[in-house]
Amino acid sequence: MDNDSANNSANKMWGGRFSMSPAQIMEEINASIDFDKVLAPQDIRGSKAHAAMLAAQGIISKEDEASIQAGLDQIMAEIEAGTFKFSRSLEDVHMNVEARLKDIIGAPAGRLHTARSRNDQVALDFRLYVRDRIDEFDSALAGLQLALARKAEVHAETIMPGFTHLQPAQPVTFGHHLLAYVEMLSRDRGRLRDARARLNECPLGAAALAGTSFPIDREMTARALGFDRPTANSLDSVSDRDFALETLSAASIAAMHLSRLAEEIVIWMTPQFGFIRLSDRFTTGSSIMPQKRNPDAAELIRAKVGRIAAAFQSLLMVMKGLPLTYSKDMQEDKEVTFDALDNFALVIAAMTGMVEDMEPNIEAMRRAASSGYSTATDLADWLVQRLGVPFREAHHITGRIVAEAERRGVELEHLPLEAMQAIEPRITADVYSVLSVENSVRSRTSYGGTAPHNVREMARLWINRLGENQMRG
Repeated sequence: MDNDSANNSANKMWGGRFSMSPAQIMEEINASIDFDKVLAPQDIRGSKAHAAMLAAQGIISKEDEASIQAGLDQIMAEIEAGTFKFSRSLEDVHMNVEARLKDIIGAPAGRLHTARSRNDQVALDFRLYVRDRIDEFDSALAGLQLALARKAEVHAETIMPGFTHLQPAQPVTFGHHLLAYVEMLSRDRGRLRDARARLNECPLGAAALAGTSFPIDREMTARALGFDRPTANSLDSVSDRDFALETLSAASIAAMHLSRLAEEIVIWMTPQFGFIRLSDRFTTGSSIMPQKRNPDAAELIRAKVGRIAAAFQSLLMVMKGLPLTYSKDMQEDKEVTFDALDNFALVIAAMTGMVEDMEPNIEAMRRAASSGYSTATDLADWLVQRLGVPFREAHHITGRIVAEAERRGVELEHLPLEAMQAIEPRITADVYSVLSVENSVRSRTSYGGTAPHNVREMARLWINRLGENQMRG
């Protein structure tokens, strides 16, 4: 695909240079229509803009342009209706569209390719496709953020254990935990928007690699297709695939974030945790064990990051050794990208559905938050704030108190005062005010902390912001 120098005399479009038809294996490795046909809408958009520019510049007649535009509209209608027949013998989407255009309008179809090459044509189509997908992802990720923020507001006071090393560390709220993913997704959207801004230059007009001698207006086609400007170097224009690499990189990071949440959902669904429930919409049963409720959707999301990240690595390896400009290797850019971006869209939708569907087991979460001496840091902080003990000494005292509680088999809030005073005589009954998980989370009032007031305020901020964006969209 995309190369104006391949050998295929079976296709009349090639003209008179070649006399032999390709071997069947060559056709098999060379053809790309099986996957690049998804670019047909972008190909037609680019051709319509190119034809309009050619006519405006007097390179083709207005009559020919009108025929071309009408023919392209008919082809688009056929594609949308599912009646367009893609032919493998025509190799790629560009030749399929052009051949059908010739069937419809005759000779004027041959003027459409004036002042362009399949090299700048595919660079344009691929950029348009990736840009369209980025816009789709931005909207979908915003929807997922909104689902998380709404659930976070409802559960701003629902206490759960916060973990480090997957060990209970300090009490947090479920709402606070969900908002962590809202922040991650915000960065993901930022990376995708950055990628979009960098790709938003139009390569059309670079032709095969050196530009063209025709008096084209590249600014006109760039504006018509929604680009900020034309690309500045014809060699780079046809050989660059940074836009796909950067988008795959951003998608890989975002998919990794979704995989982390999926992993937590898998853990939370186990009977040992029992933190959340998912309905039958996002779980499956076992063919042999009737008690099972498996979080298959979360497990599949967790696995998809490998597929998406592999596409990034695959394209990186394709591009790493290519001299300027176009090489047939670059035909391998699309199939992995299409697959990765399709799967990325799927995991966003599946995660949004799971977030909306899942309900926390509030009592199980609180019970887990109360175990494992998770308020030990609160005790150390109390020793510093109330008794003026240096933190390192407070840390040591707290460790001895935890050891005593562990020896007695009780949580800190149930350890007798005299047991604590035997270790640090200055401790008073006021210490119990910080040893419950409720008081612990309420005390974390620093900006970004887990105090329910903070969580509720931040959730509402995100809900308002995302709701406004949806209205604008």
